[in-house]
Formats: sequence, structure tokens, C-alpha cells
Amino acid sequence: MKICASLSSFSDTELIGKADMAEIRTDILDHVPDVPGKDLLVTFRGVPDLSILPKGFSGMIDIGENAVPDTDITTISSCHNYELTPPAEEIADLLGKMKGDISKGAFKVNSFSDLRSIFDASVRTRKKHVLLGMGGLGTVTRIRQDALGNEFTFAYAGEPTAPGQLSLDEMSCLGEHPMITGILGHPLDKSMSPRMHNAAMKKAAINGIYLKFDTCDLRHLGDAVRDYDIRGLNVTIPHKSEILEHLDCFDEDVRAIGAANTIFNSDGILRGYNTDIIGIEWAMKQAGFNPDGRKALIMGSGGAARACAYILGKRGCCVTVTGRNEDTSRSLCRDLGCRCLPKDSASVPGYDLIVNCTPVGMYGSGEYPADICRLTGHQSVFDMVYGTETHLMSKAKEAGARIISGEDMLAMQGAASLEIWADKKDLFGYMKEALL
Repeated sequence: MKICASLSSFSDTELIGKADMAEIRTDILDHVPDVPGKDLLVTFRGVPDLSILPKGFSGMIDIGENAVPDTDITTISSCHNYELTPPAEEIADLLGKMKGDISKGAFKVNSFSDLRSIFDASVRTRKKHVLLGMGGLGTVTRIRQDALGNEFTFAYAGEPTAPGQLSLDEMSCLGEHPMITGILGHPLDKSMSPRMHNAAMKKAAINGIYLKFDTCDLRHLGDAVRDYDIRGLNVTIPHKSEILEHLDCFDEDVRAIGAANTIFNSDGILRGYNTDIIGIEWAMKQAGFNPDGRKALIMGSGGAARACAYILGKRGCCVTVTGRNEDTSRSLCRDLGCRCLPKDSASVPGYDLIVNCTPVGMYGSGEYPADICRLTGHQSVFDMVYGTETHLMSKAKEAGARIISGEDMLAMQGAASLEIWADKKDLFGYMKEALL
């Protein structure tokens, strides 16, 4: 991987030892500093002024969409779209018409379809090029220089100079072809999975990175996963059931649950798994709760609720489900043989276990679909929301109820996913440590 470090200040020159090149942007720095031992790229914003270049300059210049100046210096013609990614043929045509020695295009990535367009454009483009996606979804394009045939890629030395950039330290540690994994869902701003997985991979000496793929649009997901050789994805709200349509195969647990939370790209075959059930069982075991012969009330009707209802039923527990969406609640109960109660008609007395599988407490306060006011010290409470003390957990502690940890569930399902992707065992401790 050939890395160009973008400088956000003159002091950044002290931080670029691991870079192959250094970028000087004229909209950030007012002159071209001396950077010994590094090839320089001077990126002009506005009309190029070659008089600012040091005598004997032998690097490259980015002239944007301006005419190519009369010079022997290697020129890059570039265009940026901060709103969207055009179709592949439009990108290829645009790059093909550029007059510089190298054509560069950077486009805002909003979906997997955009990632597909950038990849297809790289295949269509015959001249030397650099094609990048901007934003969090576009970060994968900065890592897969080889897949896109890019002349080089970018990282930041001090502060990011473009949306979706990784730091020079991160990029240089990844090497030529790291394992790429990530989390797919929306919203993801509060997800702790990247911190957890990246820490665990570092501790376990796995050469990889875990990214956020924050989107509601799953079109071309399979294409993007294969194009960029993404090893695997965790799947969260709202995609755990819909994702099945995009998989080539999945195991019997996924078939019975009707939801998957883990995708494994096995040589282009997308396999689906549900490691939530492993996390749920682990969390209950850690808390000393045995579901056999008990009664459970599950709040929620999404993919996590389906996994919970499935494993509790399999372990001999009588399960009742209530959710804010009565259609999905009834569908869950019909598929998994549970009792269904309408929203607001359920309350906690009479249940040994109360489980929250809704996002209430993670994204805003909201209302639970059941009355939680009468918890007792004889009950167990399992809130899958993590990283904060929710209203449910506060009530459970006041009542002296047994607490089943959402962090334990998250860490164990993550460890199980990483074991599938990297064939590494016993990663729960690393995951849990990163969460805490």
C-alpha cells in the first residue's frame, strides 16, 4: 500500500515517517515546506500557481479541474463530489477525459450501490487513477488500493483533511491486504462494536480493521462485500431479518430464527450465522440464570428478540413477547411458538425473566411496550442496551433484581463472530476489556 499523508499543519511533517508521500494542500498550508525523504504532492485549490513550488521540485501537483500547465511535473487532474457518487460509466467517462497524467475522483458514498459504482469505474478506467469514496461508508476504498488499482491512497498525519480518512498509524499498520470486517446497520453512532473488535484484533495479532457501514439501503451489498473482499459483517438494527435475502446460505439456527447477525464471506459465498444466541446464553450463564422451566417476557420483536425467543424456548423457557410493532410481534410468535401480548397490556409480575430487545435507552428515552414498574428482587432483568444505565436497569437495581449484562452478550457474540472470520478462539476477555 502506497500511502500519501495529508498534512493539516506544518508540525505534521514530524509525524509522517511511515508515509511514502506527503500532501501539501494550498487551502490549508500557505507554502510548501521542506519534507526530507518524501515525495511531495502539492494540491492546489483554485488556479495553480507553480511559483510557490521549491526550486527543482520533482513531485506531483494536483490541479483540480483546471487546464494542465506547461510543465514537466507529473500532474493529477481531480474532481470531487461531496453529495453523491455518479454511476460507474459517468465516473469512467469523467476520468477518461481528464488531461492530467493521473486522474483522481473522490465521491461521497451513501450506499453499497455507490461502492459498486466506484469499483466498476475503476475497472472501466484505463489510465492511471486514484478513486476514493468519502464518508464513513467510503473508508473501505482507502484501504483497498489494490482492488481499485489506485496509484496511491491517503491517510492523515495530524487531523483528518477529508471525510472517511484513517490515520497514518492505522493505515501503515494494516499493510497490503488486511482483513476488513465491520458492522452494518442504522443508526450506528453509539455502537461500541468497532472499538471492541479493533482492540481484540490488536491483542490477538490479527491484521485487520473493523469499520462502520451505516446505511438503510442493502442494494448491491453482496457485490460490495465481494468487490472489496470484506471478510465479514455484523448486522444490527434494522437489517437482521432483511439480510437473509442477500445471503447465499445460512445455518439451521438462522433459518429457525428468521434473522442473522453475522455474515462470513467465504471465497465469495456469503454465509449467515446468528452469534446473538451464543451471546445470550453466555450472558445468562455468567449471571447464574437457568431458563429451564421459567417464564420470560421479551420486549421487542426485531432480530435480537427473535434470537432471544428462540434460545429461551430451546432451553425450556415459556416465552411471552410484546412489542411496539404488533405485526412483527405476531409474526415472531407465530414463527417461534411464543405467546403474544399487545403493546401496553403486559406487565412484569408473573415472569422470572424480563428482557429488553428494543433500542429504548440507546437512542432516546422512548416508552417500553410493557409496564416495568413492579419489578421485584426475585426476578432477573436482561437489557440488551449497553454502555448506559437505562430506565429499566435503574428500576431493576432499585428492586434488587438479578442483572444479566448486555455487555456480556455483546462481547461474546462479537467474539463468536471474530472466531468465524479469523479462526481465533477465546477472544471474549479482549472484547469485554475494550467495552469497560
